[in-house]
Amino acid sequence: MLVYFEDVEGNRGEALRAVFTTVRDAMPPGYELTEYRGSPHWVIPLSTFPNTYNKQPLAYVTLIGQKNYSSLYLMGLYSDPEKESAFRAAWEATGRKLDLGKSCLRFRTLDDVDLGLIAQTVAGTSVEHFLDTYARIKR
Repeated sequence: MLVYFEDVEGNRGEALRAVFTTVRDAMPPGYELTEYRGSPHWVIPLSTFPNTYNKQPLAYVTLIGQKNYSSLYLMGLYSDPEKESAFRAAWEATGRKLDLGKSCLRFRTLDDVDLGLIAQTVAGTSVEHFLDTYARIKR
């Protein structure tokens, strides 16, 4: 999967590779690494949970390199307001500027991200918890 980032040079490539490795190493058991439009995409496979709204695996984390910035989609934050609030507070404590949409953490360089907090966030949502949250939202 790192092949996707091999052609990305400079600070952007360094940041993408570091974030990918951090997410991969922190990923809880049960999520599966796939590709979404050529980007690394961790999901709950349909073999685990087939009853999705769009018949596609539930997305948990996606990492996309774009022209001017990179995006780390943290769906565990989008679906869990308490986790999102805790993430925002922890990020603020780092002194870094937070560029976060509903689930999209945008960054340009490695200095823009806190790899430890990303690892903690990714590791902090088991498949079971994510599915419980999904069930509450779906109602």
